Amino acid sequence: MTETSVAVLTLLILGWSVFSGALARHDITGPFVFAAAGFVLANPDWGPLTVDVDTASVHLIAEITLALVLFSDASRVNVVDLKNDFAVPLRLLGVGLVLSVILGSALAGWALGSIPWALAGFVGAALAPTDAALSVAVINDDRIPVRPRRVLNVESGLNDGIVTPIVVFMLAVAASQLGVVSESESFEAKTAIRELGGGVLVGVGLGIGGALLISTAARNGWIGSGGRRLATLAVAVASFAVAVAFDVNGFIAAFVAGIAFGAMLDRQVVDPERAVELPELGGELLALIVWFLFGSILVPLAIEHLDWRTLVYAMASLTVIRMVPVALSLIGSGLDRPSVLFIGWFGPRGLASVVFALLAIEELGEALPEVDRAVGAVVLTVTLSVVLHGVSARSGGLRYIRSEQQSSDGQIPNSRRRFLAPSSDATVIER
Repeated sequence: MTETSVAVLTLLILGWSVFSGALARHDITGPFVFAAAGFVLANPDWGPLTVDVDTASVHLIAEITLALVLFSDASRVNVVDLKNDFAVPLRLLGVGLVLSVILGSALAGWALGSIPWALAGFVGAALAPTDAALSVAVINDDRIPVRPRRVLNVESGLNDGIVTPIVVFMLAVAASQLGVVSESESFEAKTAIRELGGGVLVGVGLGIGGALLISTAARNGWIGSGGRRLATLAVAVASFAVAVAFDVNGFIAAFVAGIAFGAMLDRQVVDPERAVELPELGGELLALIVWFLFGSILVPLAIEHLDWRTLVYAMASLTVIRMVPVALSLIGSGLDRPSVLFIGWFGPRGLASVVFALLAIEELGEALPEVDRAVGAVVLTVTLSVVLHGVSARSGGLRYIRSEQQSSDGQIPNSRRRFLAPSSDATVIER
C-alpha cells in the first residue's frame, strides 16, 4: 500500500468513527462502508489508489486481524457463566457447523463445476463461520431477549476457530491436487497434524502463562495503569507470532490461547472485559482495513468470475446451507419456529471468510481458473451477506420481537420460556 492509500484509509477510519452511530441507525455498517470505499477508490480498473494483492503486508494485516479476533472472541466466552445457556450453542457448533461444512462442500462441488474435492471442501469450510459484527443492530438490541443474542455471539466467537484446521487442511490437499507444490512438498497428514498440534501447544502455553502472569501481577500491585490491556494484547499477538516462528498454525494458537487465557484469568483481581479491550479494539481497527482491501482486491475478482452457478451457490450458502443445519441441530431444543429462523438467518459471513479467501490466494495463487471460481464464490457470498444482513438486521429483529410479544405465556413451552427469560449473569459482547 502506498502512502496515499494509508492517508486515505486513516481519514476514512476517522470519518467512520465519528459518524458510526448515526450510520448504524440507518443500517449502514462498517464492513459495508469500507468494502464500498475500497471498491470505488482502489479498484484496479479505475481507482486512484493502488493496492497489490501480492503485497506481503496485505496478507500479514489480514492474518494478524483474524488472530486478534480469534483471541478476543475466544477469551470473552466464559463457559462457567454460560452453563445454563450453553446447550443451544453446543448444538450449533457440534451439529449445525459440521452439517454446514458438509452441505456447503457438497454443493460447491456441484455448483462450481470441475474443481478438486479439496477446493470444494475449502469453500464449504471457509463459509461456515459466522460474524456477529455484521448483525450488530440485532446483537445490541436490548428489546430482544438476551439469550438468543448471546447464542449468536458465542457461536460466532467460536466457530471460526473451529473451522480453521479444516480450511488449512483443505488448502494443503488442494495445493497437491492442483500441482501448486512439487511432489516432494506435497501434502502429508503428519505435517498437518504437527502444525495443528503445535499451534494448540503454543496457544495453551501462552494463554495459561499470560493469564497467570497478569493475575499475579495484578494481585501483588506490580502492574501499572493500562498494563493489563497492553499485556493481554501482547499475549494475543505473541500467540500468533510465536506459532508462526515455530512453523505451526498461528490461527489455532491464537484461538486456543484465547480460550486458555479466559479460563485461567483471575476474575477477582482482573476485569476480563477491560483486559481484552485493547486486542478487541485492535482487531476492529485492522478489520476495517481488511474490509477496504476486500472491496479493492477481492470484489473485482468475484465480479470478473460471476455467473449464474456462483450466484446460485452464494444465495444457497446464505439460506439453505446455513438455515437447514441450524434447524436440524435445534430439533428437540424446545425453541419455536421464529427463534429457529431468527438464529438461522442471522449467521452472516464476514471477516474470517475474507481472510480465508486471501489465504487461498496466497497458498494457491490466482492464475488457476479453479482457484478463481472457488475464491469468487466465497467473496460473492460475503458481499451479499454484508448487504443483506446489514439491511435486514433492524427489521428482522423487530419482526422477531413482535412474534415474541404476540405469544401468550400459556402457549410458550417451559424449555423455551427458560431460554427467553432474563438471566442475572447475562452479558452480550458489544461489537
